[in-house]
Amino acid sequence: MDQPVTINIDDVTFQLKRLHPLEWLPAWGKVFAVFDKQDSGNLSFGVEKDGVRRFIKYAGAATTEFEGEPADAILRLKQAVQIYEDLDHPGLVRLLSHFEAGPGYAAVFEWFDGETLHPHWVFPPPAKYEDPRSPFYRYRRLPLEKRLTSYRAILDFHVHVEKKGYIAVDFYDGSVLYDFAADTTKVCDIDLYQKGPFYNQMGRLWGSSRFMSPEEFEQGAAIDGVTNVYNMGATAFFIFGGELDRSYDKWDAGRPLYEVALKAAHADRAGRYTSVADFASAWDEVLQAAENG
Repeated sequence: MDQPVTINIDDVTFQLKRLHPLEWLPAWGKVFAVFDKQDSGNLSFGVEKDGVRRFIKYAGAATTEFEGEPADAILRLKQAVQIYEDLDHPGLVRLLSHFEAGPGYAAVFEWFDGETLHPHWVFPPPAKYEDPRSPFYRYRRLPLEKRLTSYRAILDFHVHVEKKGYIAVDFYDGSVLYDFAADTTKVCDIDLYQKGPFYNQMGRLWGSSRFMSPEEFEQGAAIDGVTNVYNMGATAFFIFGGELDRSYDKWDAGRPLYEVALKAAHADRAGRYTSVADFASAWDEVLQAAENG
C-alpha cells in the first residue's frame, strides 16, 4: 500500500491517500481547522474570511480512513444536500450553499463552536471516558439540568425529523455538537437519514451499534418511526446512563425518566412508544410532574 501524502494549507496539516487538487478552497478564506479522519470519504475544513467562520464538507479526495471510491462519496454528499434542506431546524447545523468544486463537490455550513461528543480520532476509547480533555468526559460531568436541556434539543430535532417523514440513519454521539461556552447543542452529519418507512436491505445498516435497534441488524425488517424511538432511547442512556449498560445503577436522572427511556430502548418493537412524539410527550410529562412537585 502506498504511504499517505501530507498536505499543508495555511495553518493546518492533513493526510490523504494521494494528492488532490484543492485550488477552489482559498477563495473561502483561511483554513484554521481540518477533519481528515472521517470514514465517510468526506474531507472537511473550518475556514474564516472577513471575520466569518464557515464549515466546508468536501467529497472527492481519497481520505485515509475511507475504503470506498471518491465518486461514491461525491454522490452521497450531493444526495445529502436535499436532506439538510428538508430538515432545516434550529437544532441542526445550517446548510448555506453547495457547488461543484474542482473534481469533487462541496457543501458549506454555518460554523458552530461546538465539539463533537465522539472525536474518536483524538480520544478513542477508553480515553473518551477517562481523559478530562475529552468532550464526552466533560459533557457527562455537566450539571443534570444542562444535560436535560441538551437532550431536549436532540429530541426536538428528531420530533421534527419524524414529522418530515425521515428516519435517523447513522445517528450517534459523533452526530452531536456541544458548545461548552454557550451551553448549546446542535445535530450534525445527517447525510444518511432517509425518507421512511423502508425495509432493511443491508442486514447491518450504517451506524454505531451502541445506538442501533435490533431491526437495524436484520435484513428485511421494517425501519420506521419506532426505530427512531429506540435511537432516542439509546441516546438518553448515552447522556444519563451507562450507554449499553442500561441498569438503573448507571442512571443519574431519576427513576421516572429511567422508566421512560427504558421503554423507548426496548428490544421488542411492540414494547416501545409508537412514535418519537409520543416518547417526547412521556418524557415531558415526567419533567412537568417533577416541576410541580
